[in-house]
Amino acid sequence: MTVTGLQVGEFRYGHHPSQFARIYLPPGNFLPVAVVVHGGFWRTKHGIELADPLAEDLTAYGVAAVAVEYRRVGAGGGWPTTMADVARAVDQIGTVGQDLAQGRLRLDRVAAVGHSAGGQLATWLTHRRTLRAGTAGSIDNTTPWIPLRGAVSQAGVLDLKLASAQHLGDGAVDDLMDGSGGSVPQRYHHSSPIAHVGDGARVVCVHGEDDDVVPIEQSRRYVDAAVAAGDPARLVALSGVSHMDLVDPGHIGWQVSRDSLLQLI
Repeated sequence: MTVTGLQVGEFRYGHHPSQFARIYLPPGNFLPVAVVVHGGFWRTKHGIELADPLAEDLTAYGVAAVAVEYRRVGAGGGWPTTMADVARAVDQIGTVGQDLAQGRLRLDRVAAVGHSAGGQLATWLTHRRTLRAGTAGSIDNTTPWIPLRGAVSQAGVLDLKLASAQHLGDGAVDDLMDGSGGSVPQRYHHSSPIAHVGDGARVVCVHGEDDDVVPIEQSRRYVDAAVAAGDPARLVALSGVSHMDLVDPGHIGWQVSRDSLLQLI
């Protein structure tokens, strides 16, 4: 979808080639912000090109969209740099991102959407308040940070310990954490969204029932745990929808995800 007057810029949040974000700015002022985090099992095979079409589509609805690239396994990523990168990228929206937007961003109306591995990262970002001080992505009261109003997880890997045990992505979780759930439990607790439910995070899990890459059980387990802990989480299960349908801008899977995100911001 082409948006008249669309501006696209980039900002860096570190020195590594993968530490950058692309910001899509539609016309207008007081723009809410959507953070778009791509998937690919945290590996270098896939990158920001998966997020760009979704970010551009969001601008047609009066939203500034920030597609985030980050260090991935095999190119400087993994524990803890991948998590630290996405947190730092979000916080930079309030400084260099706001500068690129000439002050037009509503920093009190920021939410994230992420697919697959990006769903883990987007959901994890909503739980930053509960991270132990001094760990990757944790809140430092001396440094400005951007809180999220919520996240839409698209077929997200939200229970890393279970995903490790099930060998999802041919061992992608063990590669990310540099170990299994039993060998490095603190890392899994820090990075797994399901470990942080109960903090009030608003998360919508959109998942295709025909997903044979990330089982819908990942979203169901997270939502069940979150609701039991009192969080306003919900599951949208889509019949006949597969894993990659959710990142096709013309597919109902993305349209449902987009509408859920717009409701958050």
